[in-house]
Amino acid sequence: MTPKQLCAMSHAMATVAVFSPKGGVGKTSLSVNLAWVSATLSSRRTLLWDLDGQGAASFILAPGLKRGDAARAVIERKVEPERLIVPTGIERLDLLPADDTLRSLDATLAGIGAAKRLRRIADDLGRRYERVVIDCPPGLGVVADQVIRAASAIVMPVIPSPLALRAATALRHHLDTRGKGRPPLLPVFSMADRRRALHREALAAAPDQPVIPMASVVEQMTARHQPLGAFAPRTPAAEAVAALWVLVERRLAAE
Repeated sequence: MTPKQLCAMSHAMATVAVFSPKGGVGKTSLSVNLAWVSATLSSRRTLLWDLDGQGAASFILAPGLKRGDAARAVIERKVEPERLIVPTGIERLDLLPADDTLRSLDATLAGIGAAKRLRRIADDLGRRYERVVIDCPPGLGVVADQVIRAASAIVMPVIPSPLALRAATALRHHLDTRGKGRPPLLPVFSMADRRRALHREALAAAPDQPVIPMASVVEQMTARHQPLGAFAPRTPAAEAVAALWVLVERRLAAE
Protein backbone atom coordinates (compact mmCIF):
# COMPACT_ATOMS: atom_id res chain seq x y z
CA MET A 1 0.00 0.00 0.00
CA THR A 2 1.33 3.43 -0.95
CA PRO A 3 1.45 6.50 1.34
CA LYS A 4 -1.33 8.13 -0.72
CA GLN A 5 -3.59 5.06 -0.40
CA LEU A 6 -3.01 5.05 3.34
CA CYS A 7 -4.05 8.69 3.48
CA ALA A 8 -7.66 7.60 3.04
CA MET A 9 -7.47 5.33 6.10
CA SER A 10 -7.20 8.01 8.78
CA HIS A 11 -8.26 11.65 8.53
CA ALA A 12 -7.76 12.45 12.21
CA MET A 13 -4.97 14.86 13.10
CA ALA A 14 -1.87 13.12 14.45
CA THR A 15 1.42 14.19 15.98
CA VAL A 16 4.46 12.12 15.06
CA ALA A 17 7.49 12.71 17.29
CA VAL A 18 10.93 11.73 16.00
CA PHE A 19 12.79 11.18 19.23
CA SER A 20 15.94 9.56 20.56
CA PRO A 21 17.59 9.75 23.97
CA LYS A 22 20.93 9.91 22.14
CA GLY A 23 22.10 12.54 19.67
CA GLY A 24 23.89 11.87 16.40
CA VAL A 25 21.53 9.13 15.23
CA GLY A 26 20.08 10.83 12.14
CA LYS A 27 17.03 12.21 13.92
CA THR A 28 16.81 15.53 12.08
CA SER A 29 17.28 14.13 8.58
CA LEU A 30 14.62 11.52 9.35
CA SER A 31 12.23 14.21 10.63
CA VAL A 32 12.66 16.33 7.50
CA ASN A 33 12.25 13.37 5.17
CA LEU A 34 9.19 11.97 6.95
CA ALA A 35 7.55 15.39 6.85
CA TRP A 36 8.25 15.58 3.10
CA VAL A 37 6.70 12.15 2.52
CA SER A 38 3.65 13.12 4.58
CA ALA A 39 3.13 16.32 2.60
CA THR A 40 4.10 15.07 -0.84
CA LEU A 41 3.40 11.35 -1.14
CA SER A 42 0.51 11.25 1.34
CA SER A 43 -0.82 14.70 0.34
CA ARG A 44 -1.25 15.65 4.00
CA ARG A 45 -1.26 19.22 5.24
CA THR A 46 1.91 18.86 7.31
CA LEU A 47 3.85 20.96 9.79
CA LEU A 48 7.42 20.20 10.78
CA TRP A 49 7.85 21.54 14.32
CA ASP A 50 11.54 22.02 15.07
CA LEU A 51 11.95 21.69 18.85
CA ASP A 52 15.70 21.16 18.79
CA GLY A 53 17.59 24.30 19.80
CA GLN A 54 20.30 23.52 17.24
CA GLY A 55 17.75 24.32 14.54
CA ALA A 56 19.16 21.89 11.98
CA ALA A 57 15.77 21.06 10.49
CA SER A 58 15.01 24.76 10.20
CA PHE A 59 18.34 25.33 8.44
CA ILE A 60 17.60 22.59 5.91
CA LEU A 61 14.10 23.75 5.02
CA ALA A 62 14.42 27.52 5.49
CA PRO A 63 18.09 28.46 5.08
CA GLY A 64 17.40 32.15 4.53
CA LEU A 65 15.27 32.50 7.63
CA LYS A 66 16.68 34.88 10.21
CA ARG A 67 16.87 33.13 13.56
CA GLY A 68 14.83 35.08 16.07
CA ASP A 69 14.21 34.66 19.76
CA ALA A 70 10.51 33.80 19.88
CA ALA A 71 10.48 29.98 19.85
CA ARG A 72 10.46 29.85 23.65
CA ALA A 73 7.69 32.45 23.69
CA VAL A 74 5.52 30.01 21.73
CA ILE A 75 6.07 27.41 24.47
CA GLU A 76 5.28 30.01 27.11
CA ARG A 77 2.10 30.95 25.22
CA LYS A 78 3.25 34.55 24.85
CA VAL A 79 3.36 34.27 21.05
CA GLU A 80 0.96 32.35 18.83
CA PRO A 81 2.68 29.66 16.69
CA GLU A 82 1.10 31.14 13.55
CA ARG A 83 3.36 34.19 13.91
CA LEU A 84 6.45 32.02 13.46
CA ILE A 85 5.22 29.40 10.98
CA VAL A 86 6.77 29.78 7.53
CA PRO A 87 6.20 28.02 4.20
CA THR A 88 9.00 25.77 3.00
CA GLY A 89 8.44 26.06 -0.73
CA ILE A 90 7.19 22.47 -0.68
CA GLU A 91 3.46 22.13 -1.28
CA ARG A 92 1.49 21.36 1.90
CA LEU A 93 4.62 21.51 4.11
CA ASP A 94 5.16 24.34 6.60
CA LEU A 95 7.80 24.85 9.28
CA LEU A 96 7.61 26.05 12.88
CA PRO A 97 11.30 26.92 13.29
CA ALA A 98 13.63 26.63 16.25
CA ASP A 99 16.01 29.21 17.65
CA ASP A 100 18.56 29.45 20.47
CA THR A 101 15.89 30.00 23.11
CA LEU A 102 14.97 26.30 22.85
CA ARG A 103 18.40 25.22 24.09
CA SER A 104 17.02 25.48 27.62
CA LEU A 105 13.66 23.90 26.77
CA ASP A 106 13.79 21.44 29.67
CA ALA A 107 14.18 24.32 32.13
CA THR A 108 11.49 26.36 30.38
CA LEU A 109 8.92 23.57 30.60
CA ALA A 110 9.88 22.77 34.18
CA GLY A 111 9.43 26.42 35.12
CA ILE A 112 6.02 26.60 33.44
CA GLY A 113 4.81 23.57 35.35
CA ALA A 114 2.17 22.65 32.75
CA ALA A 115 2.65 18.93 32.07
CA LYS A 116 0.64 18.95 28.86
CA ARG A 117 1.88 22.22 27.33
CA LEU A 118 3.35 20.61 24.17
CA ARG A 119 0.24 18.49 23.72
CA ARG A 120 -2.04 21.51 23.91
CA ILE A 121 0.04 23.42 21.40
CA ALA A 122 0.08 20.40 19.08
CA ASP A 123 -3.70 20.05 19.41
CA ASP A 124 -4.10 23.71 18.48
CA LEU A 125 -1.86 23.22 15.45
CA GLY A 126 -4.05 20.29 14.48
CA ARG A 127 -6.77 22.72 13.51
CA ARG A 128 -4.64 23.68 10.50
CA TYR A 129 -2.63 20.52 9.85
CA GLU A 130 -3.35 16.82 9.44
CA ARG A 131 0.13 15.77 10.53
CA VAL A 132 2.55 17.52 12.89
CA VAL A 133 6.05 16.01 12.77
CA ILE A 134 8.23 17.04 15.71
CA ASP A 135 12.01 17.04 15.52
CA CYS A 136 12.71 16.55 19.23
CA PRO A 137 15.90 17.35 21.14
CA PRO A 138 17.71 14.29 22.55
CA GLY A 139 17.59 13.33 26.22
CA LEU A 140 15.23 11.84 28.79
CA GLY A 141 14.09 14.89 30.72
CA VAL A 142 11.05 17.12 30.96
CA VAL A 143 10.83 17.50 27.18
CA ALA A 144 10.70 13.73 26.74
CA ASP A 145 7.83 13.45 29.22
CA GLN A 146 5.93 16.18 27.40
CA VAL A 147 6.59 14.63 23.99
CA ILE A 148 5.21 11.31 25.23
CA ARG A 149 2.01 13.07 26.24
CA ALA A 150 1.77 14.98 22.98
CA ALA A 151 2.63 12.27 20.46
CA SER A 152 0.22 10.02 18.60
CA ALA A 153 3.27 7.91 17.71
CA ILE A 154 7.00 8.05 18.39
CA VAL A 155 9.54 7.16 15.72
CA MET A 156 12.86 6.29 17.36
CA PRO A 157 15.96 6.22 15.13
CA VAL A 158 18.65 3.89 16.46
CA ILE A 159 22.13 3.32 15.06
CA PRO A 160 22.74 -0.44 15.08
CA SER A 161 25.56 -0.24 17.63
CA PRO A 162 25.74 -1.23 21.32
CA LEU A 163 25.63 2.29 22.78
CA ALA A 164 22.72 3.40 20.60
CA LEU A 165 20.80 0.21 21.34
CA ARG A 166 21.37 0.82 25.05
CA ALA A 167 19.82 4.28 24.70
CA ALA A 168 16.84 2.75 22.89
CA THR A 169 16.34 0.31 25.76
CA ALA A 170 16.29 3.27 28.16
CA LEU A 171 13.51 4.93 26.15
CA ARG A 172 11.45 1.73 26.07
CA HIS A 173 11.80 1.46 29.84
CA HIS A 174 10.80 5.12 30.18
CA LEU A 175 7.70 4.50 28.06
CA ASP A 176 6.81 1.37 30.04
CA THR A 177 6.47 3.51 33.15
CA ARG A 178 3.69 5.42 31.37
CA GLY A 179 1.45 2.34 31.29
CA LYS A 180 -1.46 2.04 28.87
CA GLY A 181 -1.49 5.73 27.98
CA ARG A 182 1.80 5.65 26.14
CA PRO A 183 1.92 6.25 22.36
CA PRO A 184 3.05 3.45 20.03
CA LEU A 185 6.81 3.28 19.55
CA LEU A 186 8.30 2.55 16.13
CA PRO A 187 12.05 1.89 16.37
CA VAL A 188 13.99 2.18 13.13
CA PHE A 189 17.63 1.39 12.41
CA SER A 190 19.24 4.59 11.15
CA MET A 191 22.56 5.16 9.39
CA ALA A 192 22.92 1.40 9.00
CA ASP A 193 26.15 0.26 7.36
CA ARG A 194 26.12 -3.42 6.43
CA ARG A 195 29.89 -3.34 5.92
CA ARG A 196 30.28 -3.17 9.72
CA ALA A 197 30.07 -6.41 11.63
CA LEU A 198 28.28 -4.87 14.64
CA HIS A 199 25.67 -3.33 12.37
CA ARG A 200 25.09 -6.63 10.57
CA GLU A 201 24.65 -8.43 13.87
CA ALA A 202 22.12 -5.88 15.13
CA LEU A 203 20.15 -5.99 11.89
CA ALA A 204 20.10 -9.78 11.93
CA ALA A 205 18.82 -9.78 15.51
CA ALA A 206 15.81 -7.61 14.56
CA PRO A 207 14.99 -8.55 10.95
CA ASP A 208 11.51 -6.98 11.01
CA GLN A 209 12.69 -3.52 12.13
CA PRO A 210 12.77 -0.82 9.41
CA VAL A 211 16.23 0.17 8.18
CA ILE A 212 17.43 3.51 6.81
CA PRO A 213 20.82 2.82 5.19
CA MET A 214 23.90 4.95 5.61
CA ALA A 215 24.22 7.03 2.44
CA SER A 216 26.27 10.01 1.36
CA VAL A 217 23.18 11.42 -0.35
CA VAL A 218 21.66 12.06 3.08
CA GLU A 219 24.54 14.37 3.93
CA GLN A 220 23.74 16.39 0.79
CA MET A 221 20.43 17.48 2.28
CA THR A 222 22.13 20.24 4.27
CA ALA A 223 24.02 21.59 1.26
CA ARG A 224 21.00 21.39 -1.04
CA HIS A 225 18.48 22.52 1.61
CA GLN A 226 16.08 19.86 0.40
CA PRO A 227 14.63 16.55 1.61
CA LEU A 228 15.82 13.41 -0.15
CA GLY A 229 12.57 12.98 -2.01
CA ALA A 230 13.04 16.36 -3.69
CA PHE A 231 16.38 15.56 -5.33
CA ALA A 232 17.06 11.82 -4.93
CA PRO A 233 13.66 10.09 -4.72
CA ARG A 234 14.80 6.74 -6.15
CA THR A 235 17.74 6.20 -3.82
CA PRO A 236 17.53 3.36 -1.26
CA ALA A 237 17.49 5.85 1.61
CA ALA A 238 14.56 7.85 0.18
CA GLU A 239 12.62 4.69 -0.58
CA ALA A 240 13.28 3.39 2.94
CA VAL A 241 11.86 6.58 4.46
CA ALA A 242 8.74 6.32 2.28
CA ALA A 243 8.27 2.72 3.40
CA LEU A 244 8.70 3.79 7.02
CA TRP A 245 5.98 6.42 6.62
CA VAL A 246 3.62 3.70 5.38
CA LEU A 247 4.22 1.87 8.68
CA VAL A 248 3.63 5.08 10.63
CA GLU A 249 0.31 5.71 8.86
CA ARG A 250 -0.77 2.13 9.48
CA ARG A 251 -0.08 2.45 13.19
CA LEU A 252 -1.97 5.73 13.32
CA ALA A 253 -4.93 4.21 11.51
CA ALA A 254 -4.93 1.29 13.95
CA GLU A 255 -5.10 3.50 17.05
